[in-house]
Amino acid sequence: MPFLNAILKWVNTKRLYSIDLFRKYPFEVQRDVLISLLKQGSKTEYGTRYGFDSIKTIEEYQQKVPIVDYEGLKPYIERLRQGEERLLWPSEIRWFAKSSGTTQSKSKFIPVSNDALEDCHFRGARDVLAIYTNLYPENNLFSGKGLTLGGSHQVDNFSMNSFYGDLSAILIENQPWWVDFIRTPSQRVALIPDWEEKLEQLTHETIKENVTSIAGVPSWNLVMIKHILAYTGKRNLLEVWPKLELFMHGGVSFTPYREQFQKLIPSSNMHYMESYNASEGFFAIQDNPSFDDMLLMLDYGIFYEFIPLDELSKPNPQTLTVADVEVGKNYAMVISTNTGLWRYLIGDTITFTSRVPHKIKITGRTRHFINVFGEEVIIDNAERAIDKACRITGAMVADYTAAPVFMEADRKGCHEWLIEFERQPSDLNQFAIELDKALCDVNSDYEAKRAKNITLDFPIVHAAAPGTFFEWMRQRGKLGGQNKVPRLSNTREYIEQLLAITHQLGGRN
Repeated sequence: MPFLNAILKWVNTKRLYSIDLFRKYPFEVQRDVLISLLKQGSKTEYGTRYGFDSIKTIEEYQQKVPIVDYEGLKPYIERLRQGEERLLWPSEIRWFAKSSGTTQSKSKFIPVSNDALEDCHFRGARDVLAIYTNLYPENNLFSGKGLTLGGSHQVDNFSMNSFYGDLSAILIENQPWWVDFIRTPSQRVALIPDWEEKLEQLTHETIKENVTSIAGVPSWNLVMIKHILAYTGKRNLLEVWPKLELFMHGGVSFTPYREQFQKLIPSSNMHYMESYNASEGFFAIQDNPSFDDMLLMLDYGIFYEFIPLDELSKPNPQTLTVADVEVGKNYAMVISTNTGLWRYLIGDTITFTSRVPHKIKITGRTRHFINVFGEEVIIDNAERAIDKACRITGAMVADYTAAPVFMEADRKGCHEWLIEFERQPSDLNQFAIELDKALCDVNSDYEAKRAKNITLDFPIVHAAAPGTFFEWMRQRGKLGGQNKVPRLSNTREYIEQLLAITHQLGGRN
């Protein structure tokens, strides 16, 4: 194994040098990425419409090309799904990553070009391993197999020549043939559309393997781990896979799940690496295990712009490049990519923790927040507050959601939380008190609205019945893959559905 690691280190040296290059020269690398994208995009209908071939600078690009969301590109994407070509990107596009929809659309179908697969998504996966082996040169990662918990795909109902599905399924389907030798479960099992059937067959296949790494969304991996332990009768996952050493996670914040993973994988030699990989692209990788921020990957064929959140609602918002961003501010992320998403508002919000090099944290979604009373609570606030309340009360959270309770003539507004606990606090009211205090500590707007209960009353906190969120996802056909529970909402749609389910299951304290 030391010999294999030596070979891998040699292979990775050139790539690590390239990563170091964009650390030192971020603006120059990003400028070159945009020029390359425009050159290729000029051969498309969209590029012709906005005169890509005449654009020479970032400033011209920002002046001539509008910022769009999914609805702005949807007419082009529907035509792509029907088999038209050269609309957004010059190469054929046969794959579409299906993800949760916008206000107007039930689902989004993000085009995934071969360039994006190779130069973005697969490069990102290789870079995770390159960075890991550089951090831990004595690792035994390649002595066994990696377990990836994927989704499923199907033939597109628009055209028999295209397909759609979870991004994870698209990646599994398009991986090189030799990956089958270092991956488990088999492709057949990994792509089973029915989550419960997949879980059964995955368990039967993988418990026989020497699994050294797992990858995927923390919540669904927890479901998988608990199923495997129940099936095998083992106390922890190391009794099933003694050489397990790495969990590559993303999709949701790891903070609420960290303690559960450490309990189920009790080893000081177990490592965790976060990556920011979405349907639209692979964006960032955690490159220092001592910090929970991620290195923004600047040479994946993605050009980044950032909109300060206070500019987001303006008709012509200010957009910044990596040269102009500030540490500690929240930004909405805009991307131009090698799959034909041009100045695309992805819907995520991030903050920079460093500019040398550029490191980020995901703080939430532009649509997933609570700001009914001017409190501007984002997902990052909620995660930090829950983490603090758990530490003080000894609780452990499995899933949660929150929504506003609207003001009425005889009632003030407040926030209502439904929390499914892995380990219940001894006093739910005390947990609510600590949650409220912690939100005041991390969000001055919330603190101001809570002052003397003038605008916002004390939050309502319910303990959900076990299995509430799983049942909600099952009823919506959202089990497994990259599906996520909406943490915060400005409406009561999600929480009312979840409250009804938890009531049926015997919860709601």
